[in-house]
Amino acid sequence: MKEGSKKMADSEILHVGIDLGTSRSAISASNGERFVVDSFVGWPVDMVAKKVLKRSVMIGHEAVSNRTMLDLHRPLERGLLKEGSDKDVEAVKELLRHLLRLVGVDGNGNGRIPTSNVRAVVGVPAAALRTNKQYLRNTMKGIVDSLMIVSEPFAVAYGLDALLHTMIIDIGAGTTDFCVMKGRYPTEEDQRTLTSAGDSIDTHLLKLISERYPQANITIFMVREWKEKHSFVNKAPEKVVVTAPVNGVPTEFDITNEMKAACETLLGPTVETMLDLLSRVEPEFQERVRNNIILSGGGGLIRGLPEALQDALKQVGGGKVTYMADPVFVGSDGGLALAIDAPDTDWEKLSA
Repeated sequence: MKEGSKKMADSEILHVGIDLGTSRSAISASNGERFVVDSFVGWPVDMVAKKVLKRSVMIGHEAVSNRTMLDLHRPLERGLLKEGSDKDVEAVKELLRHLLRLVGVDGNGNGRIPTSNVRAVVGVPAAALRTNKQYLRNTMKGIVDSLMIVSEPFAVAYGLDALLHTMIIDIGAGTTDFCVMKGRYPTEEDQRTLTSAGDSIDTHLLKLISERYPQANITIFMVREWKEKHSFVNKAPEKVVVTAPVNGVPTEFDITNEMKAACETLLGPTVETMLDLLSRVEPEFQERVRNNIILSGGGGLIRGLPEALQDALKQVGGGKVTYMADPVFVGSDGGLALAIDAPDTDWEKLSA
């Protein structure tokens, strides 16, 4: 192949970074397109539902909004890809295909970009990287041409160019992931995964509210929305007052104490893991890492959390915690940056 034609072929490759999340999944592409969707997939439960919806499958917020008519699946749980049922397997594929269609890829040849021209970096929780890598690899066959699977906190670090003497704490819905960057690809010893994360806060908050206000009719979806709007640790910025039906009548409830208690279940495990990882850093580099801790993911937006983690660092000499004010695309943007930079030897070629 002539050099000119090789350059042309390279320019036709679409590089994408995908942050495959328990709650939301994001994609960033080298053609400038970026999208985020809720990680839900649903199929109409019967012919009536199909007639009403006029769709054979729904994805994202649309699926959640129409969940009473759908067999709704959330294919990622506690940071792991579900492997139990054919529907969960298909849900992961539908979610990935949907993300790629949004940026112009179509496996049927109807899009601007064929799957044979797509190189994808997929960021997953560290636990999924260890246990679900082969499953994800099989799922991606026929969807992209070349694949690289990395941990989500590493993708975040790469996108921020925070590759040396840095700790990333990525708090998602299913997991809280930690990664210490040492100027190379992180090893298993450099990373940790906790299942104390957004979903566990939601479950605990629902339990606390139900115990205090048994007459209130609430769902996990309502609780998740309240948490995303009002979450905090330590001192409450304001009273948290929400509305829920009691026997069909909208009623106000003060859930300030319940919100604080639920969110603070995250603090202990996060602090313990952060300090343990710090203690394993080479002694001469520990101070640099302590002063370069980056908090990302939706959980990083819990008010007071960066300050609480920074306060915990005082027991080991102090440090600095920076949080990402807009964490939605930080993982997928990092995956895209890695996809563009990665040499051919780092890619795994997938056959359909």
